Amino acid sequence: MRLCFASNNAHKLAEIRPLLPPQVQLLTLADLGCHEELPETQETLAGNARQKAQYVWDYYGVACFADDTGLEVPALGGAPGVYSARYAGPQRSAADNMAKLLRELATEPHRAACFRTVIALVLGADDVHEFSGEVRGSIAAAPIGRGNFGYDPLFIPSEGDGRTFAEMSLDEKNLLSHRARAVAALAAFLRANP
Repeated sequence: MRLCFASNNAHKLAEIRPLLPPQVQLLTLADLGCHEELPETQETLAGNARQKAQYVWDYYGVACFADDTGLEVPALGGAPGVYSARYAGPQRSAADNMAKLLRELATEPHRAACFRTVIALVLGADDVHEFSGEVRGSIAAAPIGRGNFGYDPLFIPSEGDGRTFAEMSLDEKNLLSHRARAVAALAAFLRANP
C-alpha cells in the first residue's frame, strides 16, 4: 500500500516510519514533488490534519495521512494548543516557542500539560478516518535534554521516570508519546484494512 505522510518534518518521519506495518510504502511530500506549504487554517487539530491530508489527495491523487499536534497547558487556557508550532510567531522556531511558554508560566505554580496528536487518513474522496493520541505530563522549569524536537525539552510525561522527552531515545519516547499512540491506532486500522 502506497501512503503519503503529509509532512516534510524529518523528525516526525523518523518517529512514524518504524511504527507503520511493513506493507505500507511510506511516501513523503518530496516523493510526490510537493514542495509547497500545506494549508493549516482550521481552528482545531483535527481540522488541520484533515485539511493537509485532503490537500494531498485533491492535488496529487495519493492516499495520505497528516497529523497536527498541540501542547495544551490548562493554566494558559489550553494554549498554545492548535498554535503550538507558531506560538512565538510565524518563524516556527522551537527555541522561541519554548522561551515564550516559559515566560508565560514564570509565576504559574500549576504546570500540568497535555500533548495531543490527531491524524487524518484520506483514502478517497469520501473515505476519511481519524485517530488520536495523548499523553499527560508537566512543563519543566527550563529545557532539559537535546534529543527529539519541538517542546520535547520541556515536556515531562507523567508515565515516565521524570525525564523530558528530549532526554529519551526515540524508542523510549515512542513507548509513551502522543504521536506514537495516534500512529498505533492508524497502524491497527491499516493492518485490519490492507
